[in-house]
Amino acid sequence: MITKYTSGNPINTEAVEEHFDAFSTEEFPLNHYIKNGKFIFEFDMQPDDIVYGLGEAPRGINKRGWIYESCCTDDPFHTETKSSLYAAHNFIMLNGIRKFGVFVDFPARIRWDIGYTLQNKTTVTIEGTDFDIYFITGDKPIDIVRQFRAAIGKSYVPPLWAFGYQQSRWSYHNSDAVDRVIEKYNEAQIPLDCVYLDIDYMDHYKDFTISEEAFPHFKEYVSEKRRQGIHLIPIIDAGVKKEDGYEIYEEGKEKGYFCKKADGSDFEAGVWPGMCCFPDFLDPEVREWFGGKYKVLTDMGIDGFWNDMNEPALFYSAEGIESALEKATKLKGENLDLSKFFGLKDTFAGLSNNQNDYASMYHNIGSKQVNHQCVHNIYGANMTKAAGEYFAKEFGEGKILMFSRASYIGAHRSSGIWFGDNHSWWSHILLCLKMLPSANMCGFLYCGSDLGGFNENATRDLVLRFLALGVFTPLMRNHSALGTRDQECYSFENPEDFRDIIQVRYRLIPYLYNAFRKASKNNDMLFRPLSFDYPDDSIARECETQLMLSEECMIAPVYEQNAKGRMVYLPENMTFLRLSGERVKKQELERGVHYIEVALNEVPLFVKKGKEVPLVKPVMRTAELNIL
Repeated sequence: MITKYTSGNPINTEAVEEHFDAFSTEEFPLNHYIKNGKFIFEFDMQPDDIVYGLGEAPRGINKRGWIYESCCTDDPFHTETKSSLYAAHNFIMLNGIRKFGVFVDFPARIRWDIGYTLQNKTTVTIEGTDFDIYFITGDKPIDIVRQFRAAIGKSYVPPLWAFGYQQSRWSYHNSDAVDRVIEKYNEAQIPLDCVYLDIDYMDHYKDFTISEEAFPHFKEYVSEKRRQGIHLIPIIDAGVKKEDGYEIYEEGKEKGYFCKKADGSDFEAGVWPGMCCFPDFLDPEVREWFGGKYKVLTDMGIDGFWNDMNEPALFYSAEGIESALEKATKLKGENLDLSKFFGLKDTFAGLSNNQNDYASMYHNIGSKQVNHQCVHNIYGANMTKAAGEYFAKEFGEGKILMFSRASYIGAHRSSGIWFGDNHSWWSHILLCLKMLPSANMCGFLYCGSDLGGFNENATRDLVLRFLALGVFTPLMRNHSALGTRDQECYSFENPEDFRDIIQVRYRLIPYLYNAFRKASKNNDMLFRPLSFDYPDDSIARECETQLMLSEECMIAPVYEQNAKGRMVYLPENMTFLRLSGERVKKQELERGVHYIEVALNEVPLFVKKGKEVPLVKPVMRTAELNIL
């Protein structure tokens, strides 16, 4: 059962599709009060209670013991000390003697103290008094999730080829570099469906432009790659370069489509191209305008995109730069003691994503000027919605690949997400695993991490182990940053080991694709914590390194350096499969704890008794698969 409670005059985020009659928050069943203009609610927890949710967030599947913030944040250092990542997914669920879910539909900052200040109390602080809260009850966690998912609408289903293996890097600077990637994968006989184009494919980082020097005759080039079975996936950023003569900037300026400052002038900040303006995606007219610009690339044969930098990420503002330089000038020639040096350092470090800059940015919502701080968490979601609305109108459903960095619940209907700029750290294999069920709860089924890690230098064994988890994530993309070690599969010694891993993915695509579509249709989860399926099993309830996959399987990746295997807990008798290329090794294991050996070129999978996972012959492209 879902009950809606409304306070004040909420901004319509369009996160919830189903209609609910609203009650006053005075009747909200959890203890609540208003303090300093903030609505606060709280509930007690028993020592064994689990709190799930928050979608893309740091730390574990069980969210107890930390403070989280709903604030879409451009921060590539995903450490345990962080409280927020790129998304705002305001859904939590208590699983214990009491079972309920809470979705706070509020587009600004929310603080979730889940057993941090007091270990057995959750305190949620909404930074405002205009919001909707949905309170969901059910007998089981999965019942609560299904009710919530039904209310927010069906999850996005991408085209089949989007389940193929995808290779990315910042950046393949020109067509020769892209051709080399494809040729090397072909030579190594490693399956591949997509190659990504990061910011360097553009003309001086301008959205919806092509560098003619780097990619001459782009339309013909896209067609050539498609004949080879390869989809090219360009990036689109939120900031529009401020440049006279640049069509999109000129149009946006003329029609008043950019976010404003308090005085009515266009808000400006620096990103990749230098100074940029930012389309006001919260205005439906602006969304229709910007969404239509994707036609520039779809007319050239492009059928997949990734939206980036849409929190929005701000490198600096003119005011911030001026203030920082002024401070530096005043300190010239001085003996910089402890406070002065670190004060100067913090001044320049604080230029990016500065809260003062966000506070000077305004949106037009229903002809009313609204400060960006009040709607920050839905900016990126509305950028992606702009694209999704155009694609649905122009092509219908399931034809275009679209995923985004920033997101809010509701965006799951038109796109997937990736978990942002992670690192080549072993801990990030587990972080990816832990975010999968949480993202699924919030409707984001098409998701995944940058396999191998985006930042820093990857090792061969890390990439192989990361890929072995990525075999099961709907988005299977290897992505790395400028200046880091090459981590394309053919770049390492013995590339046949990488072929073995990726061939397993292609053998599983029909199963994964059908399981994905079923989960979308039934408002279900593709990935679940073990406790959902085994609620009375104390070990399963605490397990944070294994997941249930659809109705048939359990996954348990190896996530430690130099490990030849791992300990795994089986909550029931299962068949242990070690998959490698076209080879399958089977072992029947009984319920309990086992040490399993997994070679670097193997993918571990556990299948329930009485269940089957169909495997097909591996192919080089998804187009060669025969899927009904």
